[in-house]
Amino acid sequence: MYRTFIPGIAPPPVQSEPAWWFAFVGNQLLVRREGTLSTIPTLISLAEIGLVPVRSQFLGTLDDRPCYSAELPKDAVIADGMTLQGLRELYATLDEDLYALSSRAIQIMEWDRTHQYCGQCAAPTTQLPNERAKRCPKCGLVNYPRLSPAVIVLISRGEEILLARASRFPAGMYGLIAGFVEPGESLEETIVREVREEVGIEVKDIRYFGSQPWPFPNSLMIGFTAIYGSGDIIIDPQELEDAAWFSKDNLPLIPPKLSIARKLLDWFVSTD
Repeated sequence: MYRTFIPGIAPPPVQSEPAWWFAFVGNQLLVRREGTLSTIPTLISLAEIGLVPVRSQFLGTLDDRPCYSAELPKDAVIADGMTLQGLRELYATLDEDLYALSSRAIQIMEWDRTHQYCGQCAAPTTQLPNERAKRCPKCGLVNYPRLSPAVIVLISRGEEILLARASRFPAGMYGLIAGFVEPGESLEETIVREVREEVGIEVKDIRYFGSQPWPFPNSLMIGFTAIYGSGDIIIDPQELEDAAWFSKDNLPLIPPKLSIARKLLDWFVSTD
């Protein structure tokens, strides 16, 4: 059963009950280890475990429980029973709702950290009271948290799908074609360009599938399906080391469950 998250800007006047604390040292999240699983600490204050954040941000409430993101100093001493882990490592061990909030938390924390001063005149910025934005009191420039939209596409040819791997992937893993949207492009134009550039083929019948926040570091991944149109696979060796057509009943190692790539693949495998 999914929990209800309500975004917010203004924290409670008094923090008198335990809250979820999404606290980071760099891009690593503080979690409690409970056997093979991880969870987010619930505390009234990080001071309970001897930590003083550089700064913190109110995120909203999860089933009426307040949620905060926090930037910890690089020399923070981590309490017994806790550890720091990257979000990619937490894919399989953290509850899906908490993972989604962790993605939100790291992006807001990082935005706050990098927008302490105005990028136009260098004056200190102030947080607006009613929206997630920072305003420069000197020149009036307003900055919102940045999102970098990217597309990811499952390309089918009958019962086959096109999968590719980059050198940075884990050994044996293949994934879907993806890329960032460039200024002036529609999402569909990005798909056509990225597919042509990376594997040399043409696609048609592009259809929206779904989207997923992708905090590496601040993307929104927008998923599509497409059908093979024409051409032979010719990979861009600067982007990929291999690409090939795979039957739905003979897939290689593919991305983990929480990723939109896996959701696309699972959908395709389950369709008749």
